[in-house]
Amino acid sequence: MPSIPCNPALLVDLYELTMAAGYFEHGVDARATFELFVRQMPRDRAYLVASGVDAALEYLECLRFTDEDVAYLREQPAFRSVSDSFFQHLRRFRFSGDVDAVREGTLIFAEEPVLRVSASAGEAQIVETYLLSVINFETLVASKAARVVRAAGGASVLEFGTRRAHGPESGVRAARAAYVGGCAATSNVLAGMRYGVPVAGTAAHSWTQIFPNERRSFEALAETFPDSAILLIDTYDSLAGAEIAATLGRPVSGVRLDSGELLEKSRRVRQILDRHGMHNTKIVASGDLNEHKIEKLVAAGAPIDSFGVGTDLATSRDVPALSVVYKLVEFTRGGQTYFTTKFSEEKVYWPGSKQVFRFSEGGRFHHDLLARAEEKYPEAEPLLEPALRAGKRVMPREPLAETRARTLANLARLPEPYLALRDAPAYPVEKSAALDRLLEEVRERYFGASKATGAT
Repeated sequence: MPSIPCNPALLVDLYELTMAAGYFEHGVDARATFELFVRQMPRDRAYLVASGVDAALEYLECLRFTDEDVAYLREQPAFRSVSDSFFQHLRRFRFSGDVDAVREGTLIFAEEPVLRVSASAGEAQIVETYLLSVINFETLVASKAARVVRAAGGASVLEFGTRRAHGPESGVRAARAAYVGGCAATSNVLAGMRYGVPVAGTAAHSWTQIFPNERRSFEALAETFPDSAILLIDTYDSLAGAEIAATLGRPVSGVRLDSGELLEKSRRVRQILDRHGMHNTKIVASGDLNEHKIEKLVAAGAPIDSFGVGTDLATSRDVPALSVVYKLVEFTRGGQTYFTTKFSEEKVYWPGSKQVFRFSEGGRFHHDLLARAEEKYPEAEPLLEPALRAGKRVMPREPLAETRARTLANLARLPEPYLALRDAPAYPVEKSAALDRLLEEVRERYFGASKATGAT
């Protein structure tokens, strides 16, 4: 698999760098632990599929500031009062911290850490923006893909969304995440080369239009790709196109419908193909599809073998962002550990390093327990694993097909009610008694100190 270029160090919000500069200038010698998690589940989502972890680890391993990066920062007004020593520090910068993470393809729920980062305060701060961005986007798309694949009921789902993604690189990452979520293939060739995602696709309406007639366009495509041609039959008239495809005098791998009322069209096309003995020719449907439209088609018995999904998948149109956050949960300074949280309205989170324990009954997931990292529950599966140690990767890389298989296996273990596309119940995530006690201790420490100083 080709290597992926290092990501630019300046792909960061300015305040991460100003804080890092402040830590450096004031000699803040603290090891900080941050956790990245989704604050609350979005609408119509009972579960999320963790994705983007591999990209996050690659970023951390190869993060560097170039001379050009440093020269640019020196010119910015925000850094005019910062010493030369800080810029020399950036030139030597390497991420040397530890990361624990869930495996990609793991099902996650609100408040459960996807990543835990422990490093010097400056290092942990600088990486915040990139980690949030990549985990947010890939988890969003992988979760959407899992819903679409679920709705398809065994028919394959092809990812067609790059042309509608929010930028070319987003299209590549969306293709990867969609495969993690269970899609069978993508139309994005770079995603195929970079990540090993299977690629699919043959021709568009323009192919048909450029030939003298529809029959000749179909013949040319079938001659060029005798084992894989998918004939797009609705450039002019779907049923006439199906008749032409069925009378070429040669096997045809599949036909595609890209518009109109897909239920009735697919039925009539199936009848035409079967009447000509083309029982093995597949029907592919595309055209502004999503999980709800696919669910209705499947429920109505539409004879569709594959669904191509583009815009709704690559953009997660109904839920275009997650409430993903990156919060300081503890830091160590001078041999003393301090636990941290926020108490502002609706933004309280549990302090301290945490682990997620998943309990099962009868082979199915039953509930999760969010607990302190040092707690032990032998009867449960701990989800966070060592991923980086001292800046070096320790979580093995795996073929993306294995990640996809993990997603599908995990979904098979999630009880049926949580798989519903609408009105699914909330999966139970409990908090350990030790974690609750820690929150109350921090609350007492903060509000006790506030009362002692007369603060409101």
